[in-house]
Amino acid sequence: MNSRDREDVEALLAQELAGLDPLNRYGSSAPIGGIVTSWRELADEDASERWEALREWVEWMTVRYNVPVSVIPACWWKHDRLVEELSALHSAHLAAFDPSDAGFGPIGWHERLAIAWPRLSHAYGGGCSTGHRPTKPRTWDAATDETEWTAWTSQAHAYPGTTPSPDERKKE
Repeated sequence: MNSRDREDVEALLAQELAGLDPLNRYGSSAPIGGIVTSWRELADEDASERWEALREWVEWMTVRYNVPVSVIPACWWKHDRLVEELSALHSAHLAAFDPSDAGFGPIGWHERLAIAWPRLSHAYGGGCSTGHRPTKPRTWDAATDETEWTAWTSQAHAYPGTTPSPDERKKE
């Protein structure tokens, strides 16, 4: 390398370093992909945006992959289990196709989709083919006897059928 080449390299290096911010490593600490939605904790003010994003993706995905109505019906958003499955797939899709992905994301997405098919089919089960009939949600209202619960939770139940004394526990 002659002195002219060295000067050119040094000039290029100086130019690159001039814009360097030592606190920025050209990466982002932002999550890869999109926002994961916890439907359980979703605030009303965020709901519309999240539902719209999921709807847009579900409509695209069902057309792109030719998903039958018997697996994902038009009323998918009224079926909680489908919402959870589709939301998880949506998040996985966003992460898999994020520009920062090293190239393995798309195949991982398709593997996850293949694993999700049986769950999607089971989550819906074709219950609305003749019109939407919402499922009766399970409730915990008055389902637990609080006195029995309190008595139960006062012990570890590590020793079924017996309650060993503290001395017996020490021996084990």
